[in-house]
Amino acid sequence: MKQARTQLIFVIAVLAVWEYISRSGQVSALLFPSLEKIGESLVKGFTKDDLISYTLYSMGLIARGLGIGILLSFVFSGLSVVSKHFSYIFNFVVSVMDLIPGIALLPLAILWFGIGQTTVIVIVVHGVLWPMSRNILDGFKSIPSIYVESGKNIGLNGLELVTGIYLPASFNSVLSGLRVGWARAWRGLISIEMVFGTTGSGAGIGWYIFMKRTNLDTAGVFASLLVIIFIGLIVEYGIFHIIEIKTVRKWGIIKNGN
Repeated sequence: MKQARTQLIFVIAVLAVWEYISRSGQVSALLFPSLEKIGESLVKGFTKDDLISYTLYSMGLIARGLGIGILLSFVFSGLSVVSKHFSYIFNFVVSVMDLIPGIALLPLAILWFGIGQTTVIVIVVHGVLWPMSRNILDGFKSIPSIYVESGKNIGLNGLELVTGIYLPASFNSVLSGLRVGWARAWRGLISIEMVFGTTGSGAGIGWYIFMKRTNLDTAGVFASLLVIIFIGLIVEYGIFHIIEIKTVRKWGIIKNGN
């Protein structure tokens, strides 16, 4: 409650300062639209501008990209435990690919996969695969050797050793990787939609922001950003935070309140 109260006070203070700047007349309303204007644009977006369809389209793409990226992260990280040679190669690939922004790969992805959903999903997979794999691999390396030896002593090998020892013992790192991967994939998706525009089957919230910016509808841009923030908060506190409470906090891996 103390944490929530502090955060609420901070948000109210920021909104109060924003409203003061907006109504002072010292700054153009185009730069700092009032909270009332932003609220009106938000309502208009869902009632008239079909913002819900843009949002659902983006969520569908991110869900597919995240699913593929998470699966590949677990598979490749698990193989790194089973095979030392694969581990050498995969660690090198992660170090290289994690340095490349997803937006930088967009021209190549368009050449290889064309203009469509596949290109967007590939960039989303790129955004989640490498940072999540890095976190998982770092988590595997931090596991005390006695855990691994204990697993081998009871007959665990290969996949059983990964699922029975490595993943549970490093779950805090796995969860951190999920958070980082989700954030990078979500940012990458919005950026790509703003550059990429529409596909044959629809357009996402990034394209909606681009249209609002083109029409100099700053309030509409801020309203769109609020939707993005709201989705992020739902994922963080409605999914990741609950998983954290039910797992690593319950197990005592991290302390409650940290």
